[in-house]
Amino acid sequence: MTRLLNAERATFNYPEQGATARLPLPAGYNHLRHRTRIGSGRAVFEAAGAAVTTLRAHRAAGMRVRCSHGAVRPGSRVAVGIGFGPLRIDAPCRVVWTAYEPTRTGFAYGTVSGHPECGEESFLVHRDPDGTVWFEVTAFSRPARWYTRLAGPVVPFLQRCYAAHLGRTLRRLAAAA
Repeated sequence: MTRLLNAERATFNYPEQGATARLPLPAGYNHLRHRTRIGSGRAVFEAAGAAVTTLRAHRAAGMRVRCSHGAVRPGSRVAVGIGFGPLRIDAPCRVVWTAYEPTRTGFAYGTVSGHPECGEESFLVHRDPDGTVWFEVTAFSRPARWYTRLAGPVVPFLQRCYAAHLGRTLRRLAAAA
């Protein structure tokens, strides 16, 4: 919890805050765009949006996540536990932007000092005019610590795997609602 509280005072460790809300993503980073079809209809959209903005989807996907608020809002402090056992790292972030709109719900958090990467990641649920509901992860990141630099291409690969896993988890959660 100390790391979570310190994230409020910590500064972002990258200059392009909010860049996941627009394209193109900034140069000089690894880019990630992953999209998963969740289902269709307003009920699926609302269930998926709630699971994303309360971080329930992240927890159901196996991550240890703590947030300074029940549902994310700009400025919320988030700590994501990455790894297992003694190799677990708490990665502090702050919510950069949120979307609570009729056809779009989600948020982006940015890394703050102390995070093993620097960059930003957004998690959005979209509802198309035909009712199809999509979950999209957009991110840009690069290593901020020696061990993430040493890991090289493994980190972006793991980020892609996690985005796909999170999409499958969200589809399951939304279908059960």
